[in-house]
Amino acid sequence: MKSFLIDRYKKGSALRPGESPVPELRENDVMVEIHAAGVNPLDNKIRDGEFKLILPYRLPLVLGNDVAGVVVRVGANVRQFKPGDEVYARPAQDRIGTFAEYIAMDEADVARKPTNLTMNEAASIPLVALTAWQALVERAHVQKGQKVLIHAGSGGVGAIAIQLAKYLGAYVATTTSTANVTLVKTLGADVVVDYKKDDFAKVLHDYDVVLNSLGKETLEKSLGVLKPGGKLISISGPPDLDFARQNGSGWLLQQVMRLLSSEIRKKSQRRGVSYSFLFMTANGGQLGKITSLIEAGAIRPVMDRVFPFERTNEALNYVETGRAKGKVVVAMK
Repeated sequence: MKSFLIDRYKKGSALRPGESPVPELRENDVMVEIHAAGVNPLDNKIRDGEFKLILPYRLPLVLGNDVAGVVVRVGANVRQFKPGDEVYARPAQDRIGTFAEYIAMDEADVARKPTNLTMNEAASIPLVALTAWQALVERAHVQKGQKVLIHAGSGGVGAIAIQLAKYLGAYVATTTSTANVTLVKTLGADVVVDYKKDDFAKVLHDYDVVLNSLGKETLEKSLGVLKPGGKLISISGPPDLDFARQNGSGWLLQQVMRLLSSEIRKKSQRRGVSYSFLFMTANGGQLGKITSLIEAGAIRPVMDRVFPFERTNEALNYVETGRAKGKVVVAMK
């Protein structure tokens, strides 16, 4: 099958277009013909080797972490899906490979595609929506009336997280650039801080939750925005010991991650708030709940550009600029 692969880790390198074998179909798997694949910063980070200690992939590797398509075959134990079903998913981290014609995934990681979305729109959803869900619902337990700060509100995760937080009844603040102020307001943000004009740490106070997707400076300044007992959740690091354990890392790697996060954890403790690192995981059940919210109109996709499959490298380069509003998608069909 046609695919885009990496043969070795190298920062900024192009993926190699080539032929790969169709994945093995296991007993609990669905085989999906890929119609569209979302492009994420995670793809560039894997290509650059940033996760090679955490995610020890065997090379060559087909990249891609979001998919929408049609089921063409099912394993012997599959009960939820049948050939012809339109589905979407974020594959399990050890079975990625959506920049290709087919992918096999455990049915537990898959959900039915929202009926009101195109394949391209659906492919933009799984990774970012599951990230938002696992941060705000599973980790932060956001309640009605709580105050939530979502950094980079016009980005892939931010655009969905604003909408989810509003659905949960939160009062939502976000940071963005001047060009994207109108966009994040239409997504539901109650307070918008234009980082080109204002310092969020000076204008926001007494927040219950901060979702960080930016660098160390923003992460540390976010501590001052939280009230005692507040939660700082970061999807951009540094990884902590709980993540290392969840990931099944060995003792040495656990100690490395404990050290990497020691500074921010100590600063959090001094302020009476908590810090945690989130690396989202595949979950078809949660994605099914997100499908319901999309079909009800509570969440809508935010798309920037769609590239044809043969221009996958251009799509990755565009995502790497950090200027995309919402998501970028590669279309097979």
